[in-house]
Amino acid sequence: MNFGLTDDQEMMRDMFARFLDENSTLARVRAAAPSGFDDALWRGLAEQGALSIRVPEEVGGLGLGLFDAAILMEEAGRTLASGPLAETLVTARLLAQLGGEATAELLDRVVTGTAVASLAFHDVAIAPVQWIGGGQCAEAVIARMGQEIVLISVPETARAAEDNLASTPMAEIDLAAHPRITLATGTDALETFAQGVEEWKLLISAGLAGIGREALKLASAYACERKQFDQYIGQFQAISHPLADLLCDVDGGKFLVWKAIRDLADGAENAGAAISLAAWWNADAATRAVAQALHTFGGYGLTTEYDIFLFNLRAKAWPLVLGDPQRLLEEAGRRLYAGEAAALPDVGAMPIDFDLGEDARALTDEINAFFEANVTPEMRETFHYSWEGYNPELNRKLAEQNLLYLGLPKDVGGRGLSAYAKTAAMDALELQGYNNPAAGVTQMVSLIIHRFGSEELKQDVLPQIMRGEVICSLGYSEPGSGSDVFAAQCRATPDGNGWRIDGTKMFTSGANLSSYVLMLCRTNPDVAKHKGLTMFIVPLKAEGVTVQPVYTFQDERTNITFYDGVRIPDSWRLGDVDGGVRTMSASLELEHGGGFAKYQRAMLHAAETLCREISHQGQPLIADGSAQIRLARTTANLWASELIAFRAQWASMEKKPNLAYGPMAKMFSSEKFLSDARDLLDLTAPLSLSKRKGAVAEINMFYRHAQGATIYGGTSEVHRSMIAERALGLPRTRG
Repeated sequence: MNFGLTDDQEMMRDMFARFLDENSTLARVRAAAPSGFDDALWRGLAEQGALSIRVPEEVGGLGLGLFDAAILMEEAGRTLASGPLAETLVTARLLAQLGGEATAELLDRVVTGTAVASLAFHDVAIAPVQWIGGGQCAEAVIARMGQEIVLISVPETARAAEDNLASTPMAEIDLAAHPRITLATGTDALETFAQGVEEWKLLISAGLAGIGREALKLASAYACERKQFDQYIGQFQAISHPLADLLCDVDGGKFLVWKAIRDLADGAENAGAAISLAAWWNADAATRAVAQALHTFGGYGLTTEYDIFLFNLRAKAWPLVLGDPQRLLEEAGRRLYAGEAAALPDVGAMPIDFDLGEDARALTDEINAFFEANVTPEMRETFHYSWEGYNPELNRKLAEQNLLYLGLPKDVGGRGLSAYAKTAAMDALELQGYNNPAAGVTQMVSLIIHRFGSEELKQDVLPQIMRGEVICSLGYSEPGSGSDVFAAQCRATPDGNGWRIDGTKMFTSGANLSSYVLMLCRTNPDVAKHKGLTMFIVPLKAEGVTVQPVYTFQDERTNITFYDGVRIPDSWRLGDVDGGVRTMSASLELEHGGGFAKYQRAMLHAAETLCREISHQGQPLIADGSAQIRLARTTANLWASELIAFRAQWASMEKKPNLAYGPMAKMFSSEKFLSDARDLLDLTAPLSLSKRKGAVAEINMFYRHAQGATIYGGTSEVHRSMIAERALGLPRTRG
């Protein structure tokens, strides 16, 4: 897996960033209005080689890949570059591919910045009058006309300036009224032109991601300066949390562009749909990001003295030259579920890679072979996504094959998998229908015992855990503290050579099945709350422990546990007295930025199955355009969730700065899991109300399961605060 640019691409991005920072300042952007075209900037971009990035080397271009052009477009979006850059990049390539000697002189003028050429998105034979991106300054337009690809010469008199939403150089032109030459005819020519349109979708998407990111940056900086009620407004969660949400959306959009290019490079089956979804997503995400950014400025955001309005208008204007972005989602639905073919451009080299690797594939095969050899139909009947799916026999067998504690380091006795292989393993287990939250918690406990436990614990308890004979639960949450584990009030007081534990723990999932609970207890009430905590292992069969069931509507049991004078020796303490926070942090090495993508994927597959079975107006529901749209939207949410989680894993594995990437993965995927669960339950109703075995029961179960996704492991509100602080630099919003 790789989320990093090559050294050459880093240098190229830095070069373009410096040039655009100096030559596309917001003062220059304002000065370019109302034409929306900065001739000096344009010639400067040409001198930097920007306009020839996608032109093949054999005709004098740089011959770089689509990803290189996307890097340029993201910087152009960030700086609101004044000119039809996406259109020009595509047109220059089309002139090189289709024009030959007849257009060599024009191509040279385009890549040197002395002429502008653009493209028409619709067949001129059907729609002769069209809006053209950069039409005010374009002396030529490439278009389809029936079975021909033509180059239309547009005189200056036909390029009438027209006031428009964002002062971009668009113009409405009667393309049939001007001289034209035929560049090429036939299927191959039409395919090449259609590939250019697909390429434009990805380039404009990358530009929109740049616009959205910069708008959020401006809003965050303002929220760190502006005070209201004697507080910086960035401290108000009503300000910081929407920005955190939108940062996930904008980053997800950029990664969807990357995925589409990666899929094109790999010849993936759904590459065409990936293009459509990336374009739709970024048009939507950028619009919402700039609107929220402007809102952060309050009334000042409405004035022309502040620059944020420029981002607001430009984010809306760039994609709308193509038309309604909602049609891109419809297009994605047809490409995914109706067999619609797409013209797939040659993207060239692509360094970004989402492949989990050979080790991951080998582990998947190993897990599949294990389940085939060891799991009976009777066992499968007991599988459940919660702790209630725990099977002691299967747990021991998994331990024997070293398939139980997949993320646990080898020095503890675990498999020591990379984050990538662990992700593949979790997906493989999900496909087997087996979830084992008990193993995830128990391996955390075993790591803490190994790092901080006494010799007694290491000799008596740890071997039981490693053999798969017992499982452990967590005693963190309390009735009054929720996600604030540092507010624990369950007391541990010295008692002879040991400790007495008194108090209550809430949501002690698995306590009815576990042998031990990892307890965070208050040992010093006179210091800061996070400094007066100590960690213990407590046997759940000890005298004074009561486990009371708490049932949820998710078909999941959790527990409330009571500790009344429970006595344990000091040897069952983990780490230093009042050092519980440090002890607890040892488990963080097992975290690599997870999320709910595996559940989202299974839910989508269940919905697809039902949509093929449910009849709607005499045909399968999946043939309905509305159903295709909703499944396509779920697909986009799944892909974005997966990519955001991959970024967190990659950053962890490569020791990159981690700007709340893990919280982004958890929060984003849990929220999308919940919203899509609601929508897919609606889509497949009323059948989805049933708990009939198969896909129907799965959809029903996923809807109930998703309700807890935004709560367990830290609520979305907690994670939004972490994202706002770490990724956007906003003030701390929590006490």
